[in-house]
Amino acid sequence: MNKPEQYLVMLSAACGVGKSTIKNTLNDLNLLPDFACIDSDEVQLNWWTYKGTPREKDYTRDCLAKAFELAGERHLLFGSCCAPTDFFTRIKLPKNVTVIYIAMTCSDAEVRRRLLARPPERMCSDEAFIASQVDYNNWIRTHTELYSLHLDNTDRTEHETAEAVASFVRRTVGKSLSD
Repeated sequence: MNKPEQYLVMLSAACGVGKSTIKNTLNDLNLLPDFACIDSDEVQLNWWTYKGTPREKDYTRDCLAKAFELAGERHLLFGSCCAPTDFFTRIKLPKNVTVIYIAMTCSDAEVRRRLLARPPERMCSDEAFIASQVDYNNWIRTHTELYSLHLDNTDRTEHETAEAVASFVRRTVGKSLSD
């Protein structure tokens, strides 16, 4: 028997753009009740334990596997830094999973401000790290054709951004997945 279709919405952005904030707002307002909205922070795998090791390329795969485990039978919206170019070359999904990629960006100044506002244990205040995230943010902006939707949240509230994500997902996968 074939397993029913499951949707995976990848919310992709550089660090500091707001993936966790939008995930939290989607959950708090119950904007996507048929989805488990989870981000890479929530799966409790630390990027720094992968970085520079032979397992570095396994990080997204391992995070996604844990996120699907947490989601159970629900559809999954997963916030991650993973770009589609890496995702589709590294991740093998079951045939019943349909992937929708959403890109989120903000201004370079806003990325910098948000990263510097994080607590020290997040290790985001290093200038080289900030520069890498600004570069990635700009890469996403110049490759929007790889995404189903691109949202710049620089001048949007958390609520407006979450509503835009939820509205797009509902239009894309159907108004009510519970029917």
